[in-house]
Amino acid sequence: MTPSSVGIKDVAAEAGVSVATVSRVLNGHPSVSPASRTRVLAAVEALGYRPNAVARSLRTDQTRTLGLVISDVLNPYFTELARSVEEAARALGYSVIIGNADERPELQDHHVRTLLDRRIDGLLVSPTDGGSPLMLDAVRAGTPMVFVDRWIPGVDVPVVRSDGRQAVRDLVAHLHGLGHRRLAIIAGPAATTTGSERVEAFREALREHGVALPDAYIGQGDFQADSGRRATERFLALPEPPEVVFAADNLMALGALDALRAHGLRVPDDIGLAAFDDIPWFVHTDPPVTAIAQPTADLGRAAVHALIDRIEGRSPRSVTLPARLVVRRSCGEAPSGRGDAPGETTPARRSNP
Repeated sequence: MTPSSVGIKDVAAEAGVSVATVSRVLNGHPSVSPASRTRVLAAVEALGYRPNAVARSLRTDQTRTLGLVISDVLNPYFTELARSVEEAARALGYSVIIGNADERPELQDHHVRTLLDRRIDGLLVSPTDGGSPLMLDAVRAGTPMVFVDRWIPGVDVPVVRSDGRQAVRDLVAHLHGLGHRRLAIIAGPAATTTGSERVEAFREALREHGVALPDAYIGQGDFQADSGRRATERFLALPEPPEVVFAADNLMALGALDALRAHGLRVPDDIGLAAFDDIPWFVHTDPPVTAIAQPTADLGRAAVHALIDRIEGRSPRSVTLPARLVVRRSCGEAPSGRGDAPGETTPARRSNP
């Protein structure tokens, strides 16, 4: 018998007590004798029994606690998102328990299971992949849930996200106006909606300008810095390296920057660099990095309000907010003379093709 197949009846049989006694022990009820409690806990340990997290989440009482499972706490974008969620929840009288999936589906499910075990009132998740049986079970069981930033296609859960397609079009138009034609992308995982969406937006934007995206100019990353470094190394080994590398998130951009500097290349004199997901220190790099900024704080607030609507029985709509291009100097732009402020959107400097 495997731990996943063990039920409460098996625990009761092993301990020689009733199912009701097992239930009282697991729920901390004081009316159980010490001897019975000891036998039940020993049976739980021996059989490896785990209470069904989804079933335990079905309840009528509230804990005024929300769960948030983010993809990577080391990613400044998700750090800012978590802060916004916590602030918005606190203002409405809720606490937040945060789980870091570290871009690993199995760790994501561990946090989801743990949060459901703790009887949270609702769950915010930025999925690490395209499908999780545990989350699908939780949705079917009626657990209030909202996807934030990423989502699982076909699952009837409100989604709060930004739409970066127009910003990617703006970036490509900006790069094209600067005279760049050989443009490469470090894409995120195809199993994530943001990973697939950003590379397709980039491809479509290039097509609008009559520019192809060869397979050699698509580097497969995983939203981690090491993958950005490896993809850039492959680009630099090509007979005709790209003129600009566009990293589909900030950590991969930092990895790309490491690789360029390791080769003694200067940005933007030798090669340009742009990123999706602006971060505060992009303005402090030399040169400051041209990036696509998401309205992270607004996304966090909108996600909390949507989740509380679900908890209170309302039917919130999905929310999509626009991302925007922030032009700095990492792709060959002329200095603006205005300090390259973090939120400054400046026009492209056009040059002849």
